[in-house]
Amino acid sequence: MARKSSKYDPYDHLPKEDETAAPPVLCWLCSRPTGKTIVWHHPVPKSRGGRDVVPMHSICQQTLIANFTNSELQRHGMEVAGLLDNPNVRKFVDWVANKDPDFTATIAKKQR
Repeated sequence: MARKSSKYDPYDHLPKEDETAAPPVLCWLCSRPTGKTIVWHHPVPKSRGGRDVVPMHSICQQTLIANFTNSELQRHGMEVAGLLDNPNVRKFVDWVANKDPDFTATIAKKQR
């Protein structure tokens, strides 16, 4: 017959799941913590030889795609500052700064 329960937890020396919560991953574009959904974006498009990926919100990735061509993204590379010089992107980042990490909205068509 099996034991129903033990007085002592054999796993009490291990940390509990909620005690080991990982720090939130920050979005590459807006620097807000990402929510449940993380999009791994290629700052330099794969078609242009990009291999590195960065974490982003899906709404931030949609904004980049709507405002830049692959050639422009290749020229900016891994530098966020150059992307933020674009008035549309700067306006978006300022607008989304106080939104919830899981916030999503429809992005306008490509504005190139």
